[in-house]
Amino acid sequence: MRRRRGLVTAVLLGLVPVPLAALPASGAVAAPASPASATVSVSCRSPAHPSLARTLDRDIDRVVRGRISAVAIGVDAPGQRVQCWLDGSAHFDSASVVKVTILSALLRKTQQQHRNLTRTEAARATEMITESDNDAASDLWDDVGRYYLQHFLNLAHMTQTYLGPGPYWGLTRITAYNEVLLLRLLRSRNSVLDTSSRDYVLDLMARVIPAQRWGVPAGAPTRLTVHVKNGWLPLYPYGWRINSIGVFTGRGGGYSIVVLTQDNPTMTYGIDTIEAAARVVNRDLNPAAKSRVPSSVPAASRDTPDESVPATAGTP
Repeated sequence: MRRRRGLVTAVLLGLVPVPLAALPASGAVAAPASPASATVSVSCRSPAHPSLARTLDRDIDRVVRGRISAVAIGVDAPGQRVQCWLDGSAHFDSASVVKVTILSALLRKTQQQHRNLTRTEAARATEMITESDNDAASDLWDDVGRYYLQHFLNLAHMTQTYLGPGPYWGLTRITAYNEVLLLRLLRSRNSVLDTSSRDYVLDLMARVIPAQRWGVPAGAPTRLTVHVKNGWLPLYPYGWRINSIGVFTGRGGGYSIVVLTQDNPTMTYGIDTIEAAARVVNRDLNPAAKSRVPSSVPAASRDTPDESVPATAGTP
């Protein structure tokens, strides 16, 4: 609880995370093309399917236009050779989506040490991803250590990601582009994470509890397996940070969606923005799907912060 209160207190006091010195990178990961710059409009491209790119461009623009929150989107569907970006290089507070990075860094560390996860590490990893447990995340953040966290970012070419200062993992600064890089690392064979590690992360993301399976799964074909991780945090007076990242696997799958939002007036507003974008992306990538994942139903825990906040903080 002390760590979680400190997370938000640091924001309210104006602490700004800064990147660590870069470490030498070894290994490589197949990466999607970087967006040329942070854009103010949607840009979808596909040399193989230009009409699909135009459809995605139009539909994403239509659903995000007029939203009062800041929104960044990344879509990576290599099987259809299509990518979409909206403010792909803009920085957002990670909240709990950084837990996927923490686990990936832990697994890279165990690979280098030629060992398996301990029973304690495995229990914490399961709690951190499937239930978004913050104490488990804080313990693993400390156990992995900043050196190995940054080393993983370097190997993954996630150069736009800045670790939160000290114990404040939820203040990690992320971009849609770097989150797409992370998800492609989990989805495709590479020299950074072996098959066992990749499968482990994706399995936990597929087992996130029902109350936390909102966001990018909306509109996905039910035949696909959805691997998701969300983050949600209100910071007075700036509004809610609501983020959702997901990988879609199975027949006709093999793509990723990232939607980051901030300055939302409520948690529900942010979720609605994310799900509106996800529905059109999932539909346009899978036009023949017969059955789709419905929009989320607000749970009893909706509008409860993912991290504890001081009494003076909350929804504006």
